[in-house]
Amino acid sequence: MSNSKHILGHYGETIATDFLKSIDYEILDRNWRCSIGELDIVAKNGSTIVFIEVKTRNGRGYGHPFEAVTGDKISRIRRLAAAWLAAKELGSCPIRLDAISVLVESGRVSVEHLKQVF
Repeated sequence: MSNSKHILGHYGETIATDFLKSIDYEILDRNWRCSIGELDIVAKNGSTIVFIEVKTRNGRGYGHPFEAVTGDKISRIRRLAAAWLAAKELGSCPIRLDAISVLVESGRVSVEHLKQVF
């Protein structure tokens, strides 16, 4: 990943984290890694653990950010969610997978939040 892409991705995750906090989500983890990949954000919404994939774009040249949340990506996040729950020794609890789009265009930032994408 190029440095500018990394900076943009980190910026988007920070915007998404601030957005989630503003709607009373508790942030449990950011950029959690294991052997099969990385979770962008893990948060708690009420009693539900929410695994959040953040997609950031600086224009629509590659389509809307949500277009990057493919079936393969969702399958991988589900496996990562199971790994996170096991690592934290959390048994049966309600979980959800969300996606957040951060679009930066002409100096303006827009955030969209899709709940329960699987």
